[in-house]
Amino acid sequence: MPPAVKKQSYEIQKRWSEEGTSPCVLVETPHKELEMTRDLSGFKQFRFKNIFIKTSPLPCLSWANSDDVWIKMLNKELKYVHDKGFLQQHPKLKPKMRAILLDWLLEVSEVYTLHRETAYLAQDFFDRFMLTQDDMEKDRLQLIGITALFIASKIEEIYPPKLHEFAYVTDGACEEEAILEMELVMLKALNWNLCPETVITWLKLYAQVESLKDGVNFLVPQFSQDTYIQTTQLLDLAILDINALDYPYGILAAAAFSHFFSFDVVHKVSGLTWDSIAPCVRWMTPFMRTVSACPRAELKDFKKVTSDDRHNIQTHVNYLSMLSNAHRRQPDSQATPGSPRVDLLTNQMKGEFPRRHT
Repeated sequence: MPPAVKKQSYEIQKRWSEEGTSPCVLVETPHKELEMTRDLSGFKQFRFKNIFIKTSPLPCLSWANSDDVWIKMLNKELKYVHDKGFLQQHPKLKPKMRAILLDWLLEVSEVYTLHRETAYLAQDFFDRFMLTQDDMEKDRLQLIGITALFIASKIEEIYPPKLHEFAYVTDGACEEEAILEMELVMLKALNWNLCPETVITWLKLYAQVESLKDGVNFLVPQFSQDTYIQTTQLLDLAILDINALDYPYGILAAAAFSHFFSFDVVHKVSGLTWDSIAPCVRWMTPFMRTVSACPRAELKDFKKVTSDDRHNIQTHVNYLSMLSNAHRRQPDSQATPGSPRVDLLTNQMKGEFPRRHT
């Protein structure tokens, strides 16, 4: 990538500090992962404990036992815990800082033509990592965020960007060595648990089940790309709100799905009851209204990306402005200056992550 192409796009202030930590590099085996999930005593939360009562919507599969696949996916909802309460461990941080960071990561993902799954893996790594830390300074957030994306890209992408490219988009704020050091710190903190079922994973599953015509070809995408990108735009916006962490990823995806399909379809593809998704559906409604008021999402063309894969590439629009509008639509928001929901984009915060010029 020629430096001249991207240099003007990312003019980010050098405001992040560096701090080294000696990590441990113990790699967990798949068998150990399964054994660990049987013992729930170590989990901080049990709000997903009844998740196994969901009926499997998967068809009979030729390559695996569908019940085993479904149970393993649900098991990960228990194992990979996320909680918006992590902010209580970081008194110097605010929800809008997370929103700004994730919005920037979505933008970087589009610039480097990364897949949606990569961006959402990075979001998951960031949120779970912050749950393991205490009293984090905001100057560390960009380093944590870009490191999460660096790790996610190596997992998900066939040809991930090079380390120097990730350092480059921070405009010198995060050196390559600092990213490598933070990578090991994050891997240790996450206990090398790097395979969650993300919101996008669940959404693609629901979309595939909804459009399924032949169970033998379950691995071949058959769903509408247009409807898919409309739904992903809703999720892109909603995930910026820290209250999204109140819900399991499977329920978030099902709630978004319910804004485009009837509940009968949602129940068919997810096995969820209305009572289990209703709170999330109601919470997501202002975000859906905001998305509906904006220009309709369209499939973008990317160089070296085939037409049957372009819907999987992460895209970015002015999500922070949309988020502010969505918060104004929420019944409990206060439309007065100084409200954290209304003033998400205050002048002082606009300088945290300057937007890319297009």
